[in-house]
Amino acid sequence: MDVIDFLKGKIIVSVQAMPYEPLYKENCMKAMMESVINGGAEVLRVAGARDVRNAKSYNVPVIGLTKPERLPENWKEVVYITPTLTEVKELIDAGADIIAFDGTSRKRPNNCTLEQIINMIHSAKKLAMADISTLEEGINCSELGVDIVSTTLAGYTTQSGEPGDKPDYNLLCKLVKSVNKPVILEGRIWEPYDVKKAFELGAHCVVIGSAITRPQLITKRFINYNR
Repeated sequence: MDVIDFLKGKIIVSVQAMPYEPLYKENCMKAMMESVINGGAEVLRVAGARDVRNAKSYNVPVIGLTKPERLPENWKEVVYITPTLTEVKELIDAGADIIAFDGTSRKRPNNCTLEQIINMIHSAKKLAMADISTLEEGINCSELGVDIVSTTLAGYTTQSGEPGDKPDYNLLCKLVKSVNKPVILEGRIWEPYDVKKAFELGAHCVVIGSAITRPQLITKRFINYNR
């Protein structure tokens, strides 16, 4: 089956940790991947060549991306998700089925362009997934030929405002109506109801990360709620 067709209606689980976090250890990340697959996840989104290679061993489609070891202080202003061709090649070589990258309008390092990123991904016969933050960025990436558009960065760039507590359903609806590409809802999905609503609004599939695989953030929600 075509990968994009396979994704339809699926919940993708993002299994990620920063290098300075306890769960980043390789055995921990592999255990987390296996755990979410045992729970029914059929697609994984992971960061870095190491975790892409390990995720591929579970025989599921893998979305790969890269991030720096630490986010810069001005992270809302800069490109840090799969920023250049170097990172794209690392993910291709590791075996990612889909390459996710920053699809915003911000300037990329080394004068790299979105067109170059997309062309390299397609040359390797992989799928290009644009993580965007605004409708205009989604339309632009669609016109450039990406295969998938995701709301990943909505609320996490200077041009997209503050994130709020809920998924950006408004952006999802606008993208579904405006781009002729599968649209993924990602970001701030905490409840099963959020997933149901996303599909009702036309999401092709949904990515859940922190609510499943970031125990420190799950803990903080409970602690802060009772303060």
